[in-house]
Amino acid sequence: MQEFEPVLLKRQGKMKNPASATEYCALGGFEALKKAVKMTGEEIADEMRAANLRGRGGAGFPLAVKWKGMYENPDFPKYLVCNADESEPGTFKDKKLLETDPLSVIEGMLIAAYHFRSERSYIYIRGEYKLIQELFIEAVQSAEKAGFMGKNIMGIEGFDHMITVISGSGAYICGENSALLNSIEGGAGRPRIKPSHEMGLYGKPTLVNNVETFACIPEIVNKGGKAFLELGDESGGGTKLISLSGHIKNRGVYEIPLGVPLHEILYSEKYGGGTSTSRPIQFCHFGGHSGAIGFSEQLNCNYSYGDLQANGLSIGSGAIVVMDYSVDVIEYLKKVMEFFAHESCGRCTPCRIGVVRMLEHINSFYEGTAVEGDIEKLEELIEQVTSLSACGLGQACGTAVKSVLKQRRGDFDSRIGGLR
Repeated sequence: MQEFEPVLLKRQGKMKNPASATEYCALGGFEALKKAVKMTGEEIADEMRAANLRGRGGAGFPLAVKWKGMYENPDFPKYLVCNADESEPGTFKDKKLLETDPLSVIEGMLIAAYHFRSERSYIYIRGEYKLIQELFIEAVQSAEKAGFMGKNIMGIEGFDHMITVISGSGAYICGENSALLNSIEGGAGRPRIKPSHEMGLYGKPTLVNNVETFACIPEIVNKGGKAFLELGDESGGGTKLISLSGHIKNRGVYEIPLGVPLHEILYSEKYGGGTSTSRPIQFCHFGGHSGAIGFSEQLNCNYSYGDLQANGLSIGSGAIVVMDYSVDVIEYLKKVMEFFAHESCGRCTPCRIGVVRMLEHINSFYEGTAVEGDIEKLEELIEQVTSLSACGLGQACGTAVKSVLKQRRGDFDSRIGGLR
């Protein structure tokens, strides 16, 4: 694999105190912000459009489109929200970024704040990341002391901004944009009927981006959108942080250029290094529990938005959970559905009841009590829950099951009318 210099993790291990604005500046920090304040709003928008950065939280929505709507909205005040409620199973790359380089996220938020003339932003950090919350608060205070936060930032009249850290309480549903906004406002962490871009924080225009997405912004400004795009491929620019776990030899967080062969990520000693058990890979679960499961015939492709989609897979949150042939795929799906049944907020009937019914069906296959017609009932149930649920939890909870039904239907057929 061709060597490349890390982009998002370039300061990893080089700072004694990752929250120090002084150390961050010594390693090139805040240079992008200094450059951005000399650019017009249209120039910043042009660079974002050229970069083709797709949101790193899971949905992969083009950032330039989301930013355009926010920029053109005439209503004020405008709020920024950084989603750091990293609760998708198998995903821990935002944790690495927040632990090693929180000021890069802050710089990205400040560039956005300048672009949108926003005076207030919030970062919603999952409750389990208590030490990270403390580190981020220290980083905000250090940035303010260095003149990069507060009133008249860098001496620029009217450039005022403050970041508030909000602690989550361990609810998976609060990773969904509108549930996150409700939680910040002090309400129940349940999704809203309208999407967040139509009804933002406190009823005002609100931009919600992921930790990794904000960390990409300074790199786009520094390198230029075209150069950032060239780090990836035409379906999505830049590098991507991935979380490797499961039966993989080298578990951890890695930064890869989008477009790298998936085989190299899984088997190269630089990255995954093959399985930890020496057994062959049976399947990989991409993008957390809400993503699709890919089997061997789907893994001969590049790790990019376009190539994975063409193979029925997705990047999602960047998680890759590797399972060898010691794993019963039906039992694995049972655990996935148990997770969704536990985390459903109960707001809408299709999800509240439907996920439990899906779990019951999968249990019947696992226990060998399924009968003829149960596969078709499960497929119909998935379609109903997917199409009628209010938010992404219900809309994506059947993705893993659906992908296994498509690729390994025989594993379900073999469980009908008898023990496994």
